[in-house]
Amino acid sequence: MTELAPTVVTYPDGALTGSSTVTHVTPLADGRTGVVLDSTPFHPVDTAWPDQPADTGILSTPDGDLRVATVVTGGVYDGDLVVGEDLPVRTGTEGWTFVVVHVVDGAAPAVGTAVDAQVDGGLRAAVSAGHTACHLASLALDAALADAWKKDVPTDAAGHPAFDMLAIQTSRITEYGSTDVYRIGKSLRRKGFDTAVFDDLRAVEARANATLAGWAGAPGAIGIHREDTTLAGRRTWRCELPEGTVELPCGGTHLSSLAEIEAMSIALEAAEVPGGVELTMTTVIRVAP
Repeated sequence: MTELAPTVVTYPDGALTGSSTVTHVTPLADGRTGVVLDSTPFHPVDTAWPDQPADTGILSTPDGDLRVATVVTGGVYDGDLVVGEDLPVRTGTEGWTFVVVHVVDGAAPAVGTAVDAQVDGGLRAAVSAGHTACHLASLALDAALADAWKKDVPTDAAGHPAFDMLAIQTSRITEYGSTDVYRIGKSLRRKGFDTAVFDDLRAVEARANATLAGWAGAPGAIGIHREDTTLAGRRTWRCELPEGTVELPCGGTHLSSLAEIEAMSIALEAAEVPGGVELTMTTVIRVAP
């Protein structure tokens, strides 16, 4: 295989369209085809932490339009391209070249073909809102649980004990919302977390929702800041909260301001599981039309 250059990604800047050149085409196990472009506005699902789903949309070629069913991360090592769930390393691993693979139905355009990329803007907007809400909800939950810690532990971007970081098991971004699952077991209790705080889940929920209500509609800017334009480049989510600016690593897409948010809230549910408690946080957000 011809050596591939890292894909330049424009979605961190909010791009929905772009003109590109096909650099590689690969058959996939399900009978579809993977198309690699030199640059793309499409957000791929990350293999290691698949919280935000992939963009969908269209690749327009001289021979017609191709529907992009999903977009995945690919990695090239020693001349071999590994795609999606088969990728054995995290994006950014040294020695690998990381590319965006657009999964299409039907015959793919030849290498060297010029294409126009068009992302589904409605889906992008809904998922971006959900991702922003997910980050804000995690910060609000950390603040609501701050008094439950009896020992010093790492803190989050806002300076509160980092429950989200220490207990998170899975996070899934949805359209205008998210679902996060946490596990509270012996390890967290040894770090000083008092599970008695969950005896009154509604009180925790109320504290978090009061924080979220104070952020909704505020004038603070939201954006992604990055070191370079490649898929593997480090990206940071930055949000100007009323209490101060917060930053955390993030490779997804987001709203551009707290002012876009009309309302957001969380709901908490706890369940006993072997060795501990599983906490599920469901977040919903409503944005201005």
